[in-house]
Amino acid sequence: MARQFLKTNLCLLVLLLMVTGGCQKDNTEAPTNANPTTEKKLYVVATTSMITDILKNIGRDRIDVTGIVGEGVDPHLYKPTAGDVERLKDAEIIFYNGLNLEVKIMGVVLDKIADKTKAVAVTAGILRSQFRTSSEFQGGYDPHVWHDVSLWMKAAEKVRDTLAQADPNNAEYYRSNAKNYLAALKILHDDLQNLAAQIPAQRRVLVTTHDAFGYLGRAYGFEVRGLQGLNTETEAGVADVRDLAAFIIEHRIPAMFVETSTPPQGIEAVQAAVQAQGFEVEIGGGLFADTMGTPGTPEGTYIGSMRHNMDTIMNALRAELAYQRQ
Repeated sequence: MARQFLKTNLCLLVLLLMVTGGCQKDNTEAPTNANPTTEKKLYVVATTSMITDILKNIGRDRIDVTGIVGEGVDPHLYKPTAGDVERLKDAEIIFYNGLNLEVKIMGVVLDKIADKTKAVAVTAGILRSQFRTSSEFQGGYDPHVWHDVSLWMKAAEKVRDTLAQADPNNAEYYRSNAKNYLAALKILHDDLQNLAAQIPAQRRVLVTTHDAFGYLGRAYGFEVRGLQGLNTETEAGVADVRDLAAFIIEHRIPAMFVETSTPPQGIEAVQAAVQAQGFEVEIGGGLFADTMGTPGTPEGTYIGSMRHNMDTIMNALRAELAYQRQ
């Protein structure tokens, strides 16, 4: 009987040790088997879609990025919503143009954002001597620098360096992504130069809604004329329409272009004025002046939007050349 009691108690003891040992094992291994703590992403906000695109290419999955100005929206005129202001206030870094492009956004926000928020101008890495001067903007410079890909590469470098400094644990990741993105931008720049060179110099005249393409003209060899000035806040008048129509007729310009973020009525009025004097000028298509295309499409990226612009210009001007040779 005693032997049976001892055997029963021994079995109970072994069972108890197995149970308590199992519990101890579970307690010590739980942190190893649990999902690792997700690294907090850097929360950044970009004012324009072109800047957002840089951030997505360099920051990728290590940042959480929100863009303010979307497809088809004019950053010159855009006023931030209450939601935009909150997003900007919550951002760890705000990336903006820096040449008073989005003055209504930054003018509202800069005096409201918390001291911890860092605002970075992506154009800060570009030499002032490389900017086009303009009396229309406070500060005296044309802000449409992204239309020269070689200058926009400097903006990408500024984003790279800022992210690496703000998030040193992922610095090499940002630098690696930036290296690949800059290589793609260099290819784009060379391709645009080669494409533009296929049009005879005397035919490289780009007539658009507003004077947003001066950097493109300088980089790729086009004379640029806009119905409006650099800033779309200034509306074109009757005299502006008449003067541009006279220029088109005098120089036998075959095509002009509307912009995706501004109304087409101004260019259509120029076309009507030209036709009234017995000359035909085509509207060669829409160009991305201040924003990019629909997200998820090739034109919804900076590289895709720039290729679209040059292809549209080429197709309109080269079609006219082919017609004249017949």
